[in-house]
Amino acid sequence: MEFLKRFTIFAILSLSVFEIKAQSNTALQKAFQNSYNEESKKDYAEAISYIMPFYAEGNYETNLRIGWLYYLAKNYTASQNYYMRAVNIRPNSIEAKFGLIKPLSLLSNWDKVTEQYNNILKVDPQNTQANYWLGVIIYNKKQYAAASKYFAKVVGAYPFDYDGNHMLGWALLFSGRKTEAKGCFERALLIKPGDTSSIDGLNRAVK
Repeated sequence: MEFLKRFTIFAILSLSVFEIKAQSNTALQKAFQNSYNEESKKDYAEAISYIMPFYAEGNYETNLRIGWLYYLAKNYTASQNYYMRAVNIRPNSIEAKFGLIKPLSLLSNWDKVTEQYNNILKVDPQNTQANYWLGVIIYNKKQYAAASKYFAKVVGAYPFDYDGNHMLGWALLFSGRKTEAKGCFERALLIKPGDTSSIDGLNRAVK
């Protein structure tokens, strides 16, 4: 009998905890829905206010959501801080790293942007978005041979992609690899006929 009493008490307590969690989750869902509604009206302060009562420093979802809303509100420093917390909570999260890159870019913190793209590629080496934009950053530093390696990964995954072929063509051209660059520009012109930048690159490659 003593065992049955203990089991009954345990079952009642477990059910109570489950009900509390269910109620809490329902309230959080409602808060997110209200936040989405306010976001659609571009009232970002109000959208944030619905999430804040449920905010916890160790909660991934609330940090990610608030980071996004502060980004939309153009408070890039606050956005960066919340996104960084989300990254720290879920170190393998690619979405949080891409989120963090948004405010970092607008704060012109290119070293940290580069760091996040590299961190994404550690988790997902073939990520085309990270490879492309990291290639662009390196290309803009005139490190053309290094940049071409990232663009080549994009073209390897998406051979008929304009952006990948176009940028790979220029990186190869400036690396002195004219024959390979010519092929990239020719493909780019099949995708986007008449593109002036690709025509310019092709003309330079055949000289």
